[in-house]
Amino acid sequence: MSTFKAPKGTYDLVPPESAKYLAVREAIAAPLRNSGYGYIETPGFENVELFARGVGESTDIVTKEMYAFETKGGDRLALRPEGTASVLRAALEANLHKAGNLPVKLWYSGSYYRYERPQKGRYRHFSQVGAEAIGAEDPALDAELIILADQAYRSLGLRDFRILLNSLGDKECRPVYRAALQDFLRGLNLDEETLRRAEINPLRVLDDKRDDVQKQLTGAPLLRDYLCDACKAYHEEVRELITAAGVSFEDDPRLVRGLDYYTRTTFEFVHDGLGSQSAVGGGGRYDGLSEMIGGPALPSVGWALGVDRTVLAMEAEGVSLELPASTSVFAVPLGEEARRVLFGAVTELRRAGIAADFSYGAKGLKGAMKNANRSGARYTIVAGERDLAEGVVQLKDMESGEQVAVAVEGIVAELAGRLG
Repeated sequence: MSTFKAPKGTYDLVPPESAKYLAVREAIAAPLRNSGYGYIETPGFENVELFARGVGESTDIVTKEMYAFETKGGDRLALRPEGTASVLRAALEANLHKAGNLPVKLWYSGSYYRYERPQKGRYRHFSQVGAEAIGAEDPALDAELIILADQAYRSLGLRDFRILLNSLGDKECRPVYRAALQDFLRGLNLDEETLRRAEINPLRVLDDKRDDVQKQLTGAPLLRDYLCDACKAYHEEVRELITAAGVSFEDDPRLVRGLDYYTRTTFEFVHDGLGSQSAVGGGGRYDGLSEMIGGPALPSVGWALGVDRTVLAMEAEGVSLELPASTSVFAVPLGEEARRVLFGAVTELRRAGIAADFSYGAKGLKGAMKNANRSGARYTIVAGERDLAEGVVQLKDMESGEQVAVAVEGIVAELAGRLG
């Protein structure tokens, strides 16, 4: 037993379970790569101010959950708690927005960190796949991203998720709603911290999960009643485009996201089989974020989908992925000459694109065949001195038990034909 364990609230991904997570990431990314999104990767830590400005100084993420530290050189850094601010920072730094052909479409995959009370579906280290479309204000972009996320989930076999949709207005109409909501909140019996938050960003109070707070919010003014004509028209077009694509959604006038940068379209993917941590992903439009972090005006929209919670949602629905075996062919040498010949054969199989493994260590036939079984290989090639004297190896079909002799020089061609 090791002296060390994974830190509290984190987890290790080890085979064979890790193959499922890789498959989920690939399934989420596939529709994005098909739709003009290029891959971007950013550092695991950034300047603290990037998140304070972009995510919002009043958010729980910045005030309570962010892993912030000071370097030996005196820089204040933070492990990234989310992906959008980092991706936008990187796009601005690389001047991707100046290359023409807006929007800049980017997708990413990585680990994120928040100091939270660990529970199932809520970890201090978690994995997300995200997408951002930077530099264009177009309802079709908002709709595209929602449709692509829906496509990704359905490709994984998920069916019992719901899409919640709302509009948070813009800089024209949201201030009016903000004032009305603050007036309402000041009349409630809220604790000092919540009242302080209401003065900084009252929409964050609507996202408070505590039952005593939610009960008092009954009758709170709804943002949809304060939307300006431009925001109403924008939101209606998003709804129409999603509907025309055959994607179902639910209007949720109380939906707000936990980050300050969202404007207009906001959405969330929820799965009712996950209990309190029902959100498996979400996103929205963030037209002012670029200016918040010192860039030009670049209206943008994006989302992030949780890999961990997507796997939990699949388990809740009983969805299992048909994952290919990591090994198709397993080589069992009997004797030194056979080791040399079969190791060469395994190398050639790999070069031909066939997943192959080898019985390493001084194992007898019985132990080596146990390893072959555990590997999940469809075929095993076995060779001893007598086989090699005849210029053949024994090829065994691990499903049918059938065994045939194959010429050494014909191993690759034979297996390529059998495995298609």
